[in-house]
Amino acid sequence: MLTKEELPKCPVATTVQVIGRKWKLLIIRNLRARPWRFNELHKDLAGISQKVLTDSLRAMEADGIVTRTVYAEVPPRVEYALSELGETLRPILDAMERWGVNYKAIAAG
Repeated sequence: MLTKEELPKCPVATTVQVIGRKWKLLIIRNLRARPWRFNELHKDLAGISQKVLTDSLRAMEADGIVTRTVYAEVPPRVEYALSELGETLRPILDAMERWGVNYKAIAAG
């Protein structure tokens, strides 16, 4: 997690820095429904590279948005889920979803 001094002064810029990239938003969208395994996310997010998915998950884990749970099984199973802090993003994504639906309805005309 970044220190207070490392974060932008503007709260909107802080939010954009933490979740503003396309892939991060889509990962969070998926994690709203349930925990996901890496390969499930990779298959569901058409066009994302393994490196970008790995980097995005690591960054969100470091920022406290995502939890990574490793199960002691053979083969090992790893699941990603929204953390308690990540769950606080739910209203933001819900609002984005509503806005997108309304925009599409207006654009369709």
